[in-house]
Amino acid sequence: MANDAKYVVTGGAGFIGSTLVRRLIERGKVAVIDNLLTGHEANLKEVRGQIEFHRVDIRDAAALDPVIQGADTVFHLAAIPSVPRSIDDPVPSHEVNIDGTFNVLRAAANARVRRVVYAASSSAYGDTEVLPKTETMTPIPKSPYAVQKLLGEYYASVFHSCYGLETVALRFFNVYGPRQDPTSPYSGVLSLFMKHLIARTSPTIFGDGEQSRDFTYVEDVADLCWKASQADGVAGKMYNAGNGNEYTLNQIWRLLQQMEGVSLPPNMALPRAGDVRHSKADTAAAIRDLGHSPRITIEEGLRRTLEWYRLAM
Repeated sequence: MANDAKYVVTGGAGFIGSTLVRRLIERGKVAVIDNLLTGHEANLKEVRGQIEFHRVDIRDAAALDPVIQGADTVFHLAAIPSVPRSIDDPVPSHEVNIDGTFNVLRAAANARVRRVVYAASSSAYGDTEVLPKTETMTPIPKSPYAVQKLLGEYYASVFHSCYGLETVALRFFNVYGPRQDPTSPYSGVLSLFMKHLIARTSPTIFGDGEQSRDFTYVEDVADLCWKASQADGVAGKMYNAGNGNEYTLNQIWRLLQQMEGVSLPPNMALPRAGDVRHSKADTAAAIRDLGHSPRITIEEGLRRTLEWYRLAM
């Protein structure tokens, strides 16, 4: 791809988006769309002079058009990304995750963008007992968030078949890494674990802690987003964006304690509504079609993340 290509990242001030932005800067012009509802401009601090930043809400269709005009690829990561939040307050997440996604796809189609890479969610699988989760499984969403992200996949596919817009949906599993915000009650569990580890306090684990997740380091996800934007013969399709590994919350907390040489038994609380019990990606299709090759082990990812939080907090 030529260095004068334009890439648009919605949600580019979020922790995944800001990692992807850093990947794209060397490849062309980068425009970030973010309303800073869950993202932070500080996530882009050292690259701010190398990008266009547009404080735009994806619910505002008219504001999207001029930013997306002329783009080669749109990476649509903007969302309200929380199962509990979608249950507690479903209207904003519906408006952002469904209406906003439609607006982005429509703007991309109108602008004749070459391809849209859409951040879907593994929550669409629900609580299927079969592991690993394969793309051919019937979705069983358990929360408004899961439904919203699944509908975004369907819209992406339909915009490809009806309007000729190339789209690729990536079902993100549990992404973690630097710049994930630990200050919200809806934050990802690993960012909360880091905060407690540095403060030497005990975290709260909802349920028995034996629920498992396919924790995927953010740089591996950013790499896969790029590969999905370039691969041939994949338009209109959906792929898992995980590592193909499975760790329980108890295992992760034990590992973090060992890394720091501390003993901080967690507080246990009742399970949260909408939480999936087990999650693990089958990555065969992404490896075959997209060249997916995650590089960062869980131990290395946790070390890098902890180092970042220690400097940031």
